[in-house]
Amino acid sequence: MFVGIRCSLLLASFFFLRGCAQNFGQTRFICTSVPVDMDMCTSSVQTGGSTEDLKTTVLQLRETVLQQKETIMNQKETIRELTTKLGRCESQSSLETVPGESKTGGGSNRKQTGSSKNTMGDLSRTPAAETLGQLGQTLQSLKTRLETLEQFSRMNSSSQTNSLKDILQSNIDDLEKQVLSRINSLEEGKYSPKNESEERGKIESTLTSLHQRISDLEKGQKDNRPTDKFQLTFPLRTNYMYAKVKKSLPEMYAFTICMWIKSNASPGVGTPFSYAVPGQANELVLIEWGNNPMEILINDKVAKLPFVINDGKWHHICITWTTRDGVWEAFQDGALQGNGENLAPYHPIKPQGVLVLGQEQDTLGGGFDATQAFVGELAHFNIWDRKLTPGEIYNLATCSTKALSGSVIAWSETNIDIYGGATKWTFEACRQIN
Repeated sequence: MFVGIRCSLLLASFFFLRGCAQNFGQTRFICTSVPVDMDMCTSSVQTGGSTEDLKTTVLQLRETVLQQKETIMNQKETIRELTTKLGRCESQSSLETVPGESKTGGGSNRKQTGSSKNTMGDLSRTPAAETLGQLGQTLQSLKTRLETLEQFSRMNSSSQTNSLKDILQSNIDDLEKQVLSRINSLEEGKYSPKNESEERGKIESTLTSLHQRISDLEKGQKDNRPTDKFQLTFPLRTNYMYAKVKKSLPEMYAFTICMWIKSNASPGVGTPFSYAVPGQANELVLIEWGNNPMEILINDKVAKLPFVINDGKWHHICITWTTRDGVWEAFQDGALQGNGENLAPYHPIKPQGVLVLGQEQDTLGGGFDATQAFVGELAHFNIWDRKLTPGEIYNLATCSTKALSGSVIAWSETNIDIYGGATKWTFEACRQIN
Protein backbone atom coordinates (compact mmCIF):
# COMPACT_ATOMS: atom_id res chain seq x y z
CA MET A 1 0.00 0.00 0.00
CA PHE A 2 1.41 3.33 -0.94
CA VAL A 3 1.11 6.19 1.49
CA GLY A 4 1.29 9.76 0.13
CA ILE A 5 1.50 13.10 1.82
CA ARG A 6 -1.36 15.31 0.78
CA CYS A 7 -2.27 18.70 2.16
CA SER A 8 -5.97 19.09 2.64
CA LEU A 9 -7.70 22.27 3.56
CA LEU A 10 -10.75 21.61 5.64
CA LEU A 11 -13.54 23.20 3.74
CA ALA A 12 -15.40 24.39 6.82
CA SER A 13 -12.25 25.86 8.37
CA PHE A 14 -11.28 27.46 5.06
CA PHE A 15 -14.55 29.35 4.72
CA PHE A 16 -14.70 30.30 8.43
CA LEU A 17 -11.13 31.45 8.59
CA ARG A 18 -11.11 33.17 5.24
CA GLY A 19 -14.04 35.33 6.27
CA CYS A 20 -12.46 36.15 9.65
CA ALA A 21 -8.84 36.43 8.58
CA GLN A 22 -8.62 40.02 9.78
CA ASN A 23 -9.66 38.92 13.28
CA PHE A 24 -7.69 35.68 13.65
CA GLY A 25 -4.61 36.23 11.47
CA GLN A 26 -3.67 34.13 8.49
CA THR A 27 -5.56 30.93 7.48
CA ARG A 28 -4.05 27.65 8.65
CA PHE A 29 -3.46 24.63 6.38
CA ILE A 30 -3.65 21.26 8.08
CA CYS A 31 -1.40 18.58 6.58
CA THR A 32 -1.91 14.91 7.32
CA SER A 33 -0.77 11.60 5.71
CA VAL A 34 -3.52 9.45 4.24
CA PRO A 35 -3.57 6.31 2.06
CA VAL A 36 -3.90 7.04 -1.66
CA ASP A 37 -7.25 5.35 -1.98
CA MET A 38 -8.81 6.86 1.17
CA ASP A 39 -11.37 9.65 1.02
CA MET A 40 -9.62 12.78 2.23
CA CYS A 41 -12.71 14.37 3.73
CA THR A 42 -13.42 11.28 5.83
CA SER A 43 -9.82 11.16 6.95
CA SER A 44 -9.87 14.81 7.92
CA VAL A 45 -12.96 14.41 10.05
CA GLN A 46 -11.56 11.37 11.80
CA THR A 47 -8.26 13.09 12.55
CA GLY A 48 -8.11 14.12 16.19
CA GLY A 49 -6.03 17.26 15.60
CA SER A 50 -8.42 18.59 12.95
CA THR A 51 -11.40 18.11 15.26
CA GLU A 52 -9.71 20.05 18.05
CA ASP A 53 -8.90 22.90 15.66
CA LEU A 54 -12.50 23.05 14.53
CA LYS A 55 -13.70 23.21 18.11
CA THR A 56 -11.24 26.00 18.85
CA THR A 57 -12.39 27.92 15.78
CA VAL A 58 -16.06 27.54 16.71
CA LEU A 59 -15.38 28.72 20.26
CA GLN A 60 -13.45 31.72 18.98
CA LEU A 61 -16.25 32.60 16.58
CA ARG A 62 -18.81 32.27 19.32
CA GLU A 63 -16.78 34.52 21.62
CA THR A 64 -16.46 37.09 18.84
CA VAL A 65 -20.21 37.05 18.24
CA LEU A 66 -20.88 37.55 21.97
CA GLN A 67 -18.41 40.44 22.13
CA GLN A 68 -19.98 42.11 19.13
CA LYS A 69 -23.44 41.64 20.60
CA GLU A 70 -22.29 43.25 23.86
CA THR A 71 -20.75 46.13 21.91
CA ILE A 72 -23.98 46.69 19.99
CA MET A 73 -25.99 46.69 23.24
CA ASN A 74 -23.63 49.27 24.75
CA GLN A 75 -23.90 51.41 21.67
CA LYS A 76 -27.69 51.21 21.79
CA GLU A 77 -27.64 52.27 25.44
CA THR A 78 -25.31 55.17 24.63
CA ILE A 79 -27.55 56.28 21.76
CA ARG A 80 -30.60 56.08 24.02
CA GLU A 81 -28.87 58.14 26.73
CA LEU A 82 -27.69 60.77 24.24
CA THR A 83 -31.17 60.99 22.75
CA THR A 84 -32.64 61.57 26.22
CA LYS A 85 -30.09 64.28 26.99
CA LEU A 86 -30.72 65.96 23.67
CA GLY A 87 -34.43 66.02 24.38
CA ARG A 88 -33.80 67.58 27.79
CA CYS A 89 -31.51 70.21 26.29
CA GLU A 90 -34.10 71.10 23.65
CA SER A 91 -36.89 71.39 26.20
CA GLN A 92 -34.68 73.39 28.60
CA SER A 93 -33.64 75.72 25.80
CA SER A 94 -37.24 76.39 24.87
CA LEU A 95 -38.10 77.18 28.49
CA GLU A 96 -35.11 79.44 29.11
CA THR A 97 -35.80 81.64 26.14
CA VAL A 98 -39.11 82.81 27.65
CA PRO A 99 -38.49 86.38 28.93
CA GLY A 100 -39.01 86.92 32.64
CA GLU A 101 -38.32 83.32 33.73
CA SER A 102 -35.34 82.60 35.94
CA LYS A 103 -33.92 80.05 38.29
CA THR A 104 -32.25 80.82 41.56
CA GLY A 105 -29.23 78.89 42.54
CA GLY A 106 -29.13 76.82 45.67
CA GLY A 107 -27.05 77.75 48.68
CA SER A 108 -23.45 76.81 48.99
CA ASN A 109 -20.92 76.77 51.74
CA ARG A 110 -19.37 80.04 52.81
CA LYS A 111 -16.17 80.82 50.92
CA GLN A 112 -12.81 80.65 52.61
CA THR A 113 -11.47 84.04 53.56
CA GLY A 114 -8.28 85.53 52.25
CA SER A 115 -9.06 85.00 48.59
CA SER A 116 -7.06 87.36 46.45
CA LYS A 117 -9.62 87.48 43.67
CA ASN A 118 -11.90 90.50 43.70
CA THR A 119 -15.11 89.62 41.91
CA MET A 120 -17.09 92.74 42.71
CA GLY A 121 -17.36 93.46 39.04
CA ASP A 122 -17.87 89.86 37.97
CA LEU A 123 -20.84 88.88 35.91
CA SER A 124 -23.45 86.72 37.54
CA ARG A 125 -22.57 83.04 37.58
CA THR A 126 -25.82 82.02 35.92
CA PRO A 127 -26.68 80.74 32.44
CA ALA A 128 -27.26 83.34 29.76
CA ALA A 129 -30.98 82.69 29.43
CA GLU A 130 -31.41 82.85 33.21
CA THR A 131 -29.57 86.16 33.25
CA LEU A 132 -31.98 87.53 30.66
CA GLY A 133 -34.84 86.51 32.92
CA GLN A 134 -33.24 88.36 35.82
CA LEU A 135 -32.76 91.48 33.72
CA GLY A 136 -36.40 91.22 32.68
CA GLN A 137 -37.47 91.16 36.32
CA THR A 138 -35.30 94.17 37.08
CA LEU A 139 -36.85 96.04 34.18
CA GLN A 140 -40.31 95.18 35.46
CA SER A 141 -39.36 96.48 38.90
CA LEU A 142 -38.14 99.77 37.41
CA LYS A 143 -41.32 100.05 35.35
CA THR A 144 -43.40 99.62 38.51
CA ARG A 145 -41.48 102.42 40.18
CA LEU A 146 -42.02 104.58 37.10
CA GLU A 147 -45.77 103.93 37.27
CA THR A 148 -45.74 105.08 40.90
CA LEU A 149 -43.99 108.25 39.84
CA GLU A 150 -46.52 108.63 37.05
CA GLN A 151 -49.35 108.62 39.58
CA PHE A 152 -47.48 111.20 41.62
CA SER A 153 -46.98 113.37 38.54
CA ARG A 154 -50.73 113.31 37.79
CA MET A 155 -51.27 115.08 41.10
CA ASN A 156 -48.32 117.34 40.31
CA SER A 157 -48.54 119.40 37.16
CA SER A 158 -44.77 119.96 37.05
CA SER A 159 -43.64 119.97 33.42
CA GLN A 160 -40.12 118.99 34.52
CA THR A 161 -41.45 115.86 36.24
CA ASN A 162 -43.44 114.86 33.15
CA SER A 163 -40.44 115.42 30.90
CA LEU A 164 -38.20 113.25 33.07
CA LYS A 165 -40.87 110.57 33.20
CA ASP A 166 -41.08 110.47 29.40
CA ILE A 167 -37.31 110.20 29.04
CA LEU A 168 -37.13 107.36 31.57
CA GLN A 169 -39.98 105.49 29.88
CA SER A 170 -38.11 105.78 26.59
CA ASN A 171 -34.95 104.38 28.21
CA ILE A 172 -36.85 101.44 29.63
CA ASP A 173 -38.35 100.68 26.22
CA ASP A 174 -34.85 100.76 24.69
CA LEU A 175 -33.59 98.35 27.34
CA GLU A 176 -36.44 95.95 26.67
CA LYS A 177 -35.54 95.98 22.99
CA GLN A 178 -31.92 95.18 23.88
CA VAL A 179 -33.00 92.24 26.03
CA LEU A 180 -35.25 90.89 23.26
CA SER A 181 -32.41 91.33 20.76
CA ARG A 182 -30.11 89.31 23.01
CA ILE A 183 -32.71 86.56 23.31
CA ASN A 184 -32.95 86.31 19.53
CA SER A 185 -29.16 86.29 19.16
CA LEU A 186 -28.83 83.54 21.77
CA GLU A 187 -31.43 81.45 20.00
CA GLU A 188 -29.47 81.81 16.75
CA GLY A 189 -26.18 81.01 18.50
CA LYS A 190 -24.56 84.31 17.54
CA TYR A 191 -23.19 85.20 20.97
CA SER A 192 -19.69 84.15 21.97
CA PRO A 193 -18.75 84.25 25.70
CA LYS A 194 -16.79 87.46 25.07
CA ASN A 195 -19.71 89.18 23.34
CA GLU A 196 -22.05 87.94 26.08
CA SER A 197 -19.88 89.52 28.79
CA GLU A 198 -19.52 92.83 26.98
CA GLU A 199 -23.24 93.08 26.21
CA ARG A 200 -24.17 92.10 29.75
CA GLY A 201 -21.88 94.81 31.11
CA LYS A 202 -23.46 97.46 28.89
CA ILE A 203 -27.01 96.56 29.94
CA GLU A 204 -26.13 96.43 33.65
CA SER A 205 -24.45 99.83 33.37
CA THR A 206 -27.58 101.24 31.71
CA LEU A 207 -29.79 99.70 34.40
CA THR A 208 -27.72 101.29 37.16
CA SER A 209 -27.86 104.66 35.40
CA LEU A 210 -31.63 104.30 34.92
CA HIS A 211 -32.08 103.40 38.57
CA GLN A 212 -30.13 106.49 39.63
CA ARG A 213 -32.27 108.74 37.42
CA ILE A 214 -35.47 107.26 38.84
CA SER A 215 -34.04 107.78 42.34
CA ASP A 216 -33.30 111.40 41.48
CA LEU A 217 -36.89 111.78 40.30
CA GLU A 218 -38.16 110.21 43.50
CA LYS A 219 -36.17 112.75 45.49
CA GLY A 220 -38.74 115.28 44.34
CA GLN A 221 -41.14 113.60 46.79
CA LYS A 222 -38.83 113.92 49.78
CA ASP A 223 -40.79 116.82 51.20
CA ASN A 224 -43.71 114.44 51.71
CA ARG A 225 -41.83 111.91 53.88
CA PRO A 226 -38.87 111.70 56.28
CA THR A 227 -35.58 110.36 54.93
CA ASP A 228 -35.78 107.18 57.05
CA LYS A 229 -39.15 106.02 55.66
CA PHE A 230 -37.80 103.73 52.95
CA GLN A 231 -36.82 100.11 52.35
CA LEU A 232 -34.30 98.38 50.11
CA THR A 233 -35.45 95.53 47.86
CA PHE A 234 -33.13 92.84 46.51
CA PRO A 235 -35.38 90.80 44.18
CA LEU A 236 -32.73 88.46 42.73
CA ARG A 237 -29.82 86.38 43.96
CA THR A 238 -27.00 88.12 42.06
CA ASN A 239 -23.45 89.30 42.71
CA TYR A 240 -24.05 92.86 41.56
CA MET A 241 -27.09 94.13 43.50
CA TYR A 242 -26.10 95.74 46.78
CA ALA A 243 -26.09 98.91 48.85
CA LYS A 244 -23.08 100.46 50.53
CA VAL A 245 -23.18 102.54 53.70
CA LYS A 246 -21.21 105.73 53.17
CA LYS A 247 -19.84 105.79 56.71
CA SER A 248 -17.39 103.29 58.17
CA LEU A 249 -17.64 101.94 61.71
CA PRO A 250 -15.49 103.23 64.55
CA GLU A 251 -13.64 100.91 66.90
CA MET A 252 -16.36 99.31 69.04
CA TYR A 253 -16.18 97.29 72.24
CA ALA A 254 -19.93 96.70 72.21
CA PHE A 255 -22.72 97.06 69.69
CA THR A 256 -26.40 96.64 68.96
CA ILE A 257 -27.51 96.07 65.36
CA CYS A 258 -31.22 96.21 64.52
CA MET A 259 -33.23 96.05 61.30
CA TRP A 260 -36.55 95.22 59.74
CA ILE A 261 -36.27 92.27 57.38
CA LYS A 262 -38.61 90.33 55.08
CA SER A 263 -37.77 87.29 52.97
CA ASN A 264 -39.08 83.93 51.83
CA ALA A 265 -35.89 82.86 50.04
CA SER A 266 -34.89 79.22 50.28
CA PRO A 267 -32.48 77.72 51.05
CA GLY A 268 -31.17 80.55 53.19
CA VAL A 269 -32.05 84.25 52.98
CA GLY A 270 -28.42 85.12 52.23
CA THR A 271 -26.38 87.98 53.72
CA PRO A 272 -28.33 91.00 55.05
CA PHE A 273 -25.05 92.82 55.79
CA SER A 274 -21.28 92.35 55.93
CA TYR A 275 -18.51 94.53 57.33
CA ALA A 276 -14.94 93.94 56.11
CA VAL A 277 -11.69 95.59 57.19
CA PRO A 278 -8.21 95.35 55.68
CA GLY A 279 -6.91 91.84 56.33
CA GLN A 280 -10.26 90.48 57.60
CA ALA A 281 -13.25 90.10 55.27
CA ASN A 282 -15.43 88.60 58.03
CA GLU A 283 -14.97 91.26 60.69
CA LEU A 284 -18.75 91.46 61.25
CA VAL A 285 -21.24 89.48 59.13
CA LEU A 286 -24.86 88.34 59.38
CA ILE A 287 -25.53 85.41 57.05
CA GLU A 288 -27.94 82.52 56.47
CA TRP A 289 -26.68 80.18 53.73
CA GLY A 290 -27.88 76.79 52.59
CA ASN A 291 -29.92 74.94 55.17
CA ASN A 292 -27.91 76.35 58.08
CA PRO A 293 -29.45 78.66 60.69
CA MET A 294 -28.64 82.34 60.62
CA GLU A 295 -25.17 83.12 61.98
CA ILE A 296 -23.33 86.16 63.28
CA LEU A 297 -19.59 86.25 62.54
CA ILE A 298 -17.13 88.43 64.43
CA ASN A 299 -13.50 88.16 63.37
CA ASP A 300 -14.37 84.79 61.78
CA LYS A 301 -15.79 83.45 65.07
CA VAL A 302 -19.35 82.15 64.71
CA ALA A 303 -22.52 82.03 66.80
CA LYS A 304 -25.75 80.46 65.56
CA LEU A 305 -28.82 82.66 66.02
CA PRO A 306 -32.35 81.37 66.77
CA PHE A 307 -34.10 83.52 64.15
CA VAL A 308 -36.97 82.19 62.00
CA ILE A 309 -37.64 84.88 59.42
CA ASN A 310 -38.02 83.32 55.94
CA ASP A 311 -41.82 83.22 56.01
CA GLY A 312 -42.36 86.21 53.72
CA LYS A 313 -43.43 88.47 56.61
CA TRP A 314 -41.79 91.53 58.13
CA HIS A 315 -39.75 90.80 61.26
CA HIS A 316 -37.72 93.07 63.51
CA ILE A 317 -34.41 91.57 64.65
CA CYS A 318 -31.66 92.86 66.95
CA ILE A 319 -28.27 91.46 67.95
CA THR A 320 -26.34 92.82 70.93
CA TRP A 321 -22.71 92.01 71.79
CA THR A 322 -20.00 93.07 74.20
CA THR A 323 -16.31 92.29 73.89
CA ARG A 324 -16.14 91.32 77.56
CA ASP A 325 -16.53 87.53 77.53
CA GLY A 326 -18.07 87.81 74.05
CA VAL A 327 -21.62 87.88 75.44
CA TRP A 328 -24.38 88.15 72.82
CA GLU A 329 -28.19 88.30 72.70
CA ALA A 330 -30.67 87.83 69.85
CA PHE A 331 -34.10 89.52 69.78
CA GLN A 332 -36.88 88.84 67.25
CA ASP A 333 -40.00 91.04 67.15
CA GLY A 334 -39.06 92.61 70.48
CA ALA A 335 -38.60 89.37 72.42
CA LEU A 336 -35.35 87.71 73.52
CA GLN A 337 -34.92 84.48 71.54
CA GLY A 338 -31.45 83.34 72.62
CA ASN A 339 -28.09 84.33 74.07
CA GLY A 340 -24.58 83.05 74.52
CA GLU A 341 -20.99 83.97 75.27
CA ASN A 342 -17.40 83.46 74.14
CA LEU A 343 -18.07 85.05 70.74
CA ALA A 344 -14.76 86.74 69.82
CA PRO A 345 -14.12 87.80 73.43
CA TYR A 346 -11.87 90.83 73.96
CA HIS A 347 -11.72 91.53 70.23
CA PRO A 348 -12.89 95.07 69.46
CA ILE A 349 -14.61 95.70 66.13
CA LYS A 350 -11.97 97.34 63.96
CA PRO A 351 -12.52 100.72 62.28
CA GLN A 352 -11.96 101.94 58.70
CA GLY A 353 -13.82 99.11 56.97
CA VAL A 354 -16.55 98.79 54.33
CA LEU A 355 -20.17 98.12 55.31
CA VAL A 356 -22.27 96.49 52.58
CA LEU A 357 -25.98 95.58 52.63
CA GLY A 358 -27.15 92.57 50.61
CA GLN A 359 -23.79 90.88 49.87
CA GLU A 360 -21.07 88.92 51.67
CA GLN A 361 -17.58 90.33 51.09
CA ASP A 362 -14.67 87.99 50.40
CA THR A 363 -12.36 90.95 49.86
CA LEU A 364 -12.55 94.51 51.10
CA GLY A 365 -15.57 96.01 49.34
CA GLY A 366 -15.99 93.15 46.87
CA GLY A 367 -15.57 89.45 46.16
CA PHE A 368 -19.34 88.98 46.06
CA ASP A 369 -20.81 85.50 45.49
CA ALA A 370 -24.36 85.28 44.09
CA THR A 371 -25.12 82.18 46.17
CA GLN A 372 -24.62 84.21 49.36
CA ALA A 373 -26.56 87.29 48.26
CA PHE A 374 -29.54 88.47 50.29
CA VAL A 375 -32.95 88.07 48.64
CA GLY A 376 -35.78 90.06 50.16
CA GLU A 377 -36.46 93.45 51.69
CA LEU A 378 -34.60 95.36 54.37
CA ALA A 379 -35.30 98.58 56.29
CA HIS A 380 -34.33 100.61 59.35
CA PHE A 381 -30.79 99.22 59.61
CA ASN A 382 -29.32 100.93 62.68
CA ILE A 383 -26.12 100.43 64.69
CA TRP A 384 -25.28 101.60 68.21
CA ASP A 385 -21.90 101.36 69.96
CA ARG A 386 -23.49 100.04 73.13
CA LYS A 387 -25.81 97.30 74.26
CA LEU A 388 -29.43 98.49 74.14
CA THR A 389 -31.78 97.51 76.93
CA PRO A 390 -34.67 95.09 76.28
CA GLY A 391 -37.08 98.02 76.69
CA GLU A 392 -35.29 100.08 74.04
CA ILE A 393 -35.35 97.13 71.66
CA TYR A 394 -39.07 96.60 72.33
CA ASN A 395 -39.74 100.25 71.45
CA LEU A 396 -38.02 99.73 68.10
CA ALA A 397 -39.97 96.54 67.33
CA THR A 398 -43.32 98.13 68.20
CA CYS A 399 -42.62 101.41 66.34
CA SER A 400 -42.90 103.42 69.50
CA THR A 401 -42.45 107.17 69.34
CA LYS A 402 -39.66 106.59 71.87
CA ALA A 403 -37.71 104.42 69.38
CA LEU A 404 -34.08 105.49 69.01
CA SER A 405 -32.03 106.03 65.87
CA GLY A 406 -28.61 104.45 65.57
CA SER A 407 -25.80 106.38 67.24
CA VAL A 408 -23.15 104.99 64.85
CA ILE A 409 -25.21 104.25 61.72
CA ALA A 410 -28.68 105.77 61.39
CA TRP A 411 -31.10 104.64 58.68
CA SER A 412 -31.31 107.48 56.16
CA GLU A 413 -31.40 107.80 52.39
CA THR A 414 -28.48 110.21 52.56
CA ASN A 415 -26.26 107.56 54.20
CA ILE A 416 -26.62 104.83 51.54
CA ASP A 417 -25.55 104.33 47.93
CA ILE A 418 -27.38 101.71 45.82
CA TYR A 419 -25.83 99.62 43.02
CA GLY A 420 -26.82 97.08 40.37
CA GLY A 421 -30.57 97.59 40.29
CA ALA A 422 -31.45 97.11 43.97
CA THR A 423 -34.54 99.24 44.47
CA LYS A 424 -35.75 101.69 47.08
CA TRP A 425 -39.38 102.03 48.14
CA THR A 426 -41.38 104.03 50.66
CA PHE A 427 -41.67 102.03 53.89
CA GLU A 428 -43.35 102.61 57.21
CA ALA A 429 -42.79 99.77 59.63
CA CYS A 430 -45.87 100.32 61.78
CA ARG A 431 -48.17 100.41 58.78
CA GLN A 432 -46.67 97.09 57.58
CA ILE A 433 -47.15 95.18 60.85
CA ASN A 434 -50.47 96.61 62.06
